[in-house]
Amino acid sequence: MKPSTEQRLSFLRSMMRIRNAEETLAHLYKEEQQMRTPTHFAIGQEAVAVGVSGALRKDDVVYSGHRCHAHYLAKGGDLRGMVAELHGKVTGCARGRGGSVHLTDLSAGVVASSAILGQTVAVAVGTGMAFQMDRQDRVAVTYFGDGAIEEGVWHESLNLAAVRKAPVLFVCENNLYSTLTPLSVRQPKDVEIWQRGASYSIPAQKVDGNDVTTVYDAASEAVAQIREGKGPYLLECMTYRWREHVGPLWDYAWGYRSKEEVDSWMARCPIKRLSESLLQEGVLSQSDLDRIRRELEEELREAVAFAKESPFPAVEDILTGTY
Repeated sequence: MKPSTEQRLSFLRSMMRIRNAEETLAHLYKEEQQMRTPTHFAIGQEAVAVGVSGALRKDDVVYSGHRCHAHYLAKGGDLRGMVAELHGKVTGCARGRGGSVHLTDLSAGVVASSAILGQTVAVAVGTGMAFQMDRQDRVAVTYFGDGAIEEGVWHESLNLAAVRKAPVLFVCENNLYSTLTPLSVRQPKDVEIWQRGASYSIPAQKVDGNDVTTVYDAASEAVAQIREGKGPYLLECMTYRWREHVGPLWDYAWGYRSKEEVDSWMARCPIKRLSESLLQEGVLSQSDLDRIRRELEEELREAVAFAKESPFPAVEDILTGTY
């Protein structure tokens, strides 16, 4: 399904919103030292979250891992709640208890994210089976990186989803590295991630994860099949994170990847690609882009101010919600 011009404009704004939020928060994280939660930024990977979310309904749900900001915002998560959560404030989306890797907004269908590799994959399968038992045509989406493929829970989850024909969309954001370790020393070179779906009779595609319209097209096809009761679907989206694995810095000096490699992926920036296309088509002007940037910057300034003014959780509430 090809997106309309209106949808493409919406995709651009959503990607710019995520990028502005993360780049600003990365700067504040480093300079102000007020956010002390371990923070995994998805700068450079925005097209996957936005393209997939564009194919979903509001009542569909998503699960994520540690690099969850883009998934949260693309699905409609509350920006103020996210920024406050990173500051550890009680107004955060997890009441200041979860930090960067435990974002949630049930009103937007963002159920949970977790830093435990692959664990929300299994939960998404359980949610999909619940939808199935309730005879609802809702879809559960689980995002994960290429490192999660090496976890047993990933294979167990695909197996069960295939057997039960659960309405689950498995989305792999393959950014080529698990922390500092490349794919070449972790996985057999002759078997790509998307091809593993065949061993479970799960249809799969490999797509350019830095092209939001390509991701949207693939996700729309997958979601349509899932809603028809044909069972799960696997998408492998090739993309790349610009910053370090965890934290706001650049990491060229660590030796596991070169500046030239990072620069080559930055040249394929999903925001740059879509904005240039819309500019060339004449449906967007440079003044439109400048206006959108100003609006997004103002929205984030307000969210940061809200977070800083909000209180920390009270000590006497430390056991609330525990069991």
